[in-house]
Amino acid sequence: MPAMKRSACRLALAAVLAMSVGAQAETIEVRMLNRGEHGSMAYEPDYVALKPGDWLKFVAANQSHNAASIDGMVPERYAGFKGRINEEIEVRFDQPGFYGIKCSPHYGMGMVMVVRVGEVSMPESFRGFDAPPRARKRFDEIFARNGLSQ
Repeated sequence: MPAMKRSACRLALAAVLAMSVGAQAETIEVRMLNRGEHGSMAYEPDYVALKPGDWLKFVAANQSHNAASIDGMVPERYAGFKGRINEEIEVRFDQPGFYGIKCSPHYGMGMVMVVRVGEVSMPESFRGFDAPPRARKRFDEIFARNGLSQ
C-alpha cells in the first residue's frame, strides 16, 4: 500500500477512535423525590462517581424540586448550574473534582447529593463546609456510606 494511502487510513482510524471516546460518555439519571431510600427530600442516587465528560440527568419525579450546584462545594473555576423548579435538566461534568448539589427550596431540609468526577480525593473543605444542620447531617451520611469519611 502506498505511503499516502496508509497515512489517509491512519487519519481515518484516528478520527473514528476520537469520536468513539466521546460516544462512551454516560448519562446517569438522578430522581428528585419527596421520599427516598434514605429519608425525605432526597436525590436517588445521592452519590454518583462519574468519568470526566459524563452527564447527570435530573428528573423531577415529584413536584417542587430542582438541582443546583452549591457555591463553595465545587472545583475551582467551575461556573455552576441551577435548574428551575420542576425542570428536568442534563448537566455535563467535564472537570475532575467533587461537587455538592442541592435542591434550592429543600436545602435546609437536607436535600443534597455528592458527585465525584474522576479519580480524585475529597477536599478537606467538603468535610468542614458550613451547610444547614440537616444538609450537613445528610452529607455526613453520604460520606460514611461511600467510604469518604476519615
